Amino acid sequence: MNRRLLAYFLLDTSGSMSGEPIQALNNGFYGLINMLRTDPQAMDSLHISVITFDREVRNIIPLIDLPSFQPIEIKCPESGPTHTGEALEMVCQLVKAELIKSTPTQKGDWKPLLFIFTDGKPSDIQKYRSFIPQVRALDFGAIVGCAAGPKAEVSFLQELTPDVVKLDTTDANMLTTFFKWVSSSIEMGGKSQGTGESITLPPPPRELNLVV
Repeated sequence: MNRRLLAYFLLDTSGSMSGEPIQALNNGFYGLINMLRTDPQAMDSLHISVITFDREVRNIIPLIDLPSFQPIEIKCPESGPTHTGEALEMVCQLVKAELIKSTPTQKGDWKPLLFIFTDGKPSDIQKYRSFIPQVRALDFGAIVGCAAGPKAEVSFLQELTPDVVKLDTTDANMLTTFFKWVSSSIEMGGKSQGTGESITLPPPPRELNLVV
């Protein structure tokens, strides 16, 4: 059995993402898939799961290997809240069910990766904060938060992970830059995990502001 690298994407599809931002998110995310398909290691081991969150939380693309991945349009309502806490709850359930752990006789999956993209802040702050310890307990190889656009609040993502990037806008060029960096992060994750080391994220391009 090949050891798998599971990558979970939590994508904000709340009402503020309607219009150009959701189009840019679709273009950027599927550009990421195409970039990853040029990496033989990703084609061999990467499995992707996509969770969208607005007033509802959906696992729109259940865990699937990269060669079998079929794009579907990511949509959002015209208005509504951002249930980030509920999204964390779902990713906890999925990882517990899907990650194959090592046993004395068999190597399990690599440490999973988690990418969270939002243009606002959690509407369910109490639930969000209650699930942060549970997400951390899952021992992800990396958790990367992305706060995109002028209304995105980095402080909530910083409660979850030290690796947070801030995008000034949610336009196509900026999101493409972000997802290119995500692609190189995943490729680096696959290589560093092969040596048993924790992941060191590549430095982001200058358009992405790494929040310190």
